[in-house]
Amino acid sequence: MALTDTALKALKPKAASYIVSDDRGLYAEVLPTGSIVWRYRYRLSGRREKLTLGKYPALTLRHARLKRDEAAQAVALGQSPAQKKQLAKVAGPENATVAQFSERFFRDIQERDRKDNTMTRRYLDKDIVPHIGTKEVRQLTAEDIRSVVWRKKDQGFDAAAGQIRGLLKRMLDYAVTCGLLAHNPVTALPMRHVYRAAARDRALTPEEIQLFLRSAQASNIRRQFKIALHLILMTLVRKSELLLAQWKDVHLDEAEWHIPQENSKTGKPHIVYLSKQGVLLFKELRILAGNSAWVLPGRGTLAKPFASNAINGALKVALQDQEIPAFTIHDLRRTASTLLHEKGWASDVVEKALNHTIGGVRGIYNRAEYAEQRKEMLQFWADFIDRLVPAENLVVMRA
Repeated sequence: MALTDTALKALKPKAASYIVSDDRGLYAEVLPTGSIVWRYRYRLSGRREKLTLGKYPALTLRHARLKRDEAAQAVALGQSPAQKKQLAKVAGPENATVAQFSERFFRDIQERDRKDNTMTRRYLDKDIVPHIGTKEVRQLTAEDIRSVVWRKKDQGFDAAAGQIRGLLKRMLDYAVTCGLLAHNPVTALPMRHVYRAAARDRALTPEEIQLFLRSAQASNIRRQFKIALHLILMTLVRKSELLLAQWKDVHLDEAEWHIPQENSKTGKPHIVYLSKQGVLLFKELRILAGNSAWVLPGRGTLAKPFASNAINGALKVALQDQEIPAFTIHDLRRTASTLLHEKGWASDVVEKALNHTIGGVRGIYNRAEYAEQRKEMLQFWADFIDRLVPAENLVVMRA
C-alpha cells in the first residue's frame, strides 16, 4: 500500500530501525534517532542493490518518488545508480575540470604513493593546469594531451615531457576508475614516442672527480650546494635522501645519520656512517641552517627544504666552461660504487652502503648490515676524495 504524507507524519521511532514501503522499490527507513530516510532498492544483473535518496521531510514524498523514477530509468539502461553515487563521492562532480580533479588525485593518490612530490607539484602547476586546467575531464582528448606533452618537448626537455606524460597517465587512470572517463586518452601517446631513457653507465674518473669538486668550490653557487655535492659523493646517498634530511636524524657525536623509512627509496630505515670529513661538513651545514629543522632549508623559508631541481641547477652552473663530459648527480653514486669495487671492497658491503636491496636468493638469506665494514669503507672513501680535494676547503674558519 502506497504511503501518504499523513502516514509519514505519524511514524514514530522504535528501539531498532524499521521500514515502511511505498511502491516500486521505494521505502522509508525509520531510525531509532527519529530520522526518516528514503531508500530505493532494485535488482541489476540479478544482484540486489540499494540507493539512499535523502531524508524526510527535507525530501518530500513527491520528490522521493521522482528521484526513484530517475534511478529506475538508469537501472533500465543497465546502469547502477548506487555505484554512480559512490563514484561521485570519490571523483567529485561529473563536470569536474582538470584543475579540480588534479587536486583530488594529488591528495588521494599521489601523496599516498610517492614520498617526494616536488616535481609532480611543479608539473601540475606550471605545465598542466595553465594549459588544460579549465577543461572538463570528460572532454579531454588525445590532442589535449599531445599539446601539453609536445609543448615540453619543443622546449628541449624530452625527459620532463616523459614525466608529464606519466603523470597525466596516472591521473587519468584514476579518472577512469572514478567513472569520469571510459578510456584514458594518454594511451594514444606511447611513452616510446615521447621519451626513451637511455641506460646510464657514466662514472667519473679520479681526475674528473678532482676537476668537478674544484670547479664546484670555485663557482658562485650557494655554499650549501657545494657541501651537498661533496657529501653526496662522499656518503653514497641519493639526492632526495639528503634534501629531505632533518637534524633530528643526524647524530654527530655518534657519527651517524639515520635515514627514516619514509625518506628511503627501499622503504626501510638506513644508517649512514659518517667519516671524519662527513662530520666536519655536517657541522658546517648546521651553522648555515640556523634554526631550521632541515639540513638544507630552502632559500625563501626555513620551514621547507630546497627543491630537487635547485641542486640540479647548481651542478649545471658549477660545471660551466669545464672540459668534463656531462653527468648527473645520481652518477656520483655510480662513481663511488665503481671505484670502491675497483679498490677491492666486497660487493655486499658497497651495495649496503648504497642502500640497495640485494636481489635473488642471496638477498633473502643475507640479512647482514656490515656496520663495521661500512664504517671502514666510508672512511677510506672519504680519505680518497680528500686527497683529491680536501673537505676543509668548504669550511669557513671561525674564532
